Amino acid sequence: EVQVVESGGGSVQPGGSLTLSCTASDFSFDDSDMGWYRQAGDSCELVSYISSASTPYYVASAKGRFTISLDNAKNTVYLQMNNLKPEDTAVYHCAIKSRFPPPWSERVPSHGGNCLFRNLEVWGQGTLVTVSS
Repeated sequence: EVQVVESGGGSVQPGGSLTLSCTASDFSFDDSDMGWYRQAGDSCELVSYISSASTPYYVASAKGRFTISLDNAKNTVYLQMNNLKPEDTAVYHCAIKSRFPPPWSERVPSHGGNCLFRNLEVWGQGTLVTVSS
């Protein structure tokens, strides 16, 4: 069973930077994508993903500020987040999905405080990012 472990969350002032990391116990970039969702309250949205089949995806609010990258040798994906804003405050979940259809869901519903992820091979418990002055 594949597992992922996230790290790198924390508290930062507006305008600051953080880098999130996610390491998978097993991963093949030929067959799977890696990405990040974030949960703030009842909102669960796709922030970014990286795939061998396409250019990286970023949610509109993250474009120009976040950069996703993959170290294939380490089975690790990174999310470099610059110029952080209070609205970036959320729990960030790493996820792995087959690179084949269906596509990543840009938004997923939540219930009982949990994102109802779908069509994913695995997702992590999340790492908290707090942006506040």
